[in-house]
Amino acid sequence: MQLEFYKYQGAGNDFVMIDNRSGFFPKENTQLIEHLCDRRFGIGGDGLILLENDTETDFKMVYYNSDGNQSSMCGNGGRCLVAFAKDLEVIEDKTTFIATDGLHHASFEDNGLVSLQMIDVPTIDIKKDHSFLNTGSPHHVQMVEDLEHYNIKEEGAAIRYGELYGAAGSNINFVKKIDDTTFRLRTYERGVEDETLACGTGATAVAIAMNATGQTDATAININVEGGKLVVSFDKTPNGFTNVFLKGPAEFVFKGTIDI
Repeated sequence: MQLEFYKYQGAGNDFVMIDNRSGFFPKENTQLIEHLCDRRFGIGGDGLILLENDTETDFKMVYYNSDGNQSSMCGNGGRCLVAFAKDLEVIEDKTTFIATDGLHHASFEDNGLVSLQMIDVPTIDIKKDHSFLNTGSPHHVQMVEDLEHYNIKEEGAAIRYGELYGAAGSNINFVKKIDDTTFRLRTYERGVEDETLACGTGATAVAIAMNATGQTDATAININVEGGKLVVSFDKTPNGFTNVFLKGPAEFVFKGTIDI
């Protein structure tokens, strides 16, 4: 059969999008999903996202890593799915949708950027040389001075597969401070098992970790990723971080069909 697909990207984090409101897609076929995400033999993407019907919100987000397995929340993927939903005329400029980590609110800003509310972060585990927190996906955050020349794939894999996080692993973020409100980020993503040009939940984790560890007092933080720029804002309270928003571009790239 022929599968119609759409390709979107947010700061270089790219996704295969499929309108699955009719429920036709074989969701348990991990080999097919991995093939569609393959950059040489398929469409190519950091992940695949299904837009599905939901009885209580505008739509449901179902996210798969490029290895074909269903995964935890993807921030840039969520923002791109909001853009996809608008292009399908499922929504207008504001939306509420459900994902694996719960309810999300999102909206379009006047400059076309998509702002996505992330989950609250009640706790952060701060160690001597790194921090760990969950922003919808698990994230290890570690500061590195020579970030430009750092071997992200090798060092990220060593931590992701090491004893620290066990079989489940974690996404690994390497960070350098630029100024009091700006940080540079490079991320090794589990499920992709390589560096990606951006990671939305990773950018969110880094912004919160930098505030929690005293690297900045700012509550609106610029995150420079390899594929562009993201902004994370939040409220800091005695009970953790709330009103967490991830903002950045979400752009249509192309559409097509592929035989499956």
